[in-house]
Amino acid sequence: MNRRLWGFLGAGLLVAFLLAGVVSSFASSHPDGLDSSLREGCTFDADDTLVGGSCPAQQERDHEIGGPLADYGIAGLGDGLLSTGLSGILGVVLTFAVGGGGFWLLRRRQPAGSPDTAVED
Repeated sequence: MNRRLWGFLGAGLLVAFLLAGVVSSFASSHPDGLDSSLREGCTFDADDTLVGGSCPAQQERDHEIGGPLADYGIAGLGDGLLSTGLSGILGVVLTFAVGGGGFWLLRRRQPAGSPDTAVED
């Protein structure tokens, strides 16, 4: 691959790492559309604990499959900002590895014995 492509990939990874590692810490803690619709009709106290009403959120249970990256953090890290940032960076690395590996497996290859095409730097 030429230098321009490596530069483009490096810049893209840098932006993804900054967004996942830093900007994700400033994401809203308020529920998104799905969570909000599940909470309609329920009453919550100041600690965001369900205390009454009738809504689908009453059927909520703990995650059956936890895992090391459950709830947008790394299990075992006490610092919430560090946990969220590192889980975002790990997610970028895993996504890039799976996507890059898939493209590498599906890349076009020259048939054996065919003349190589000239590549200019």
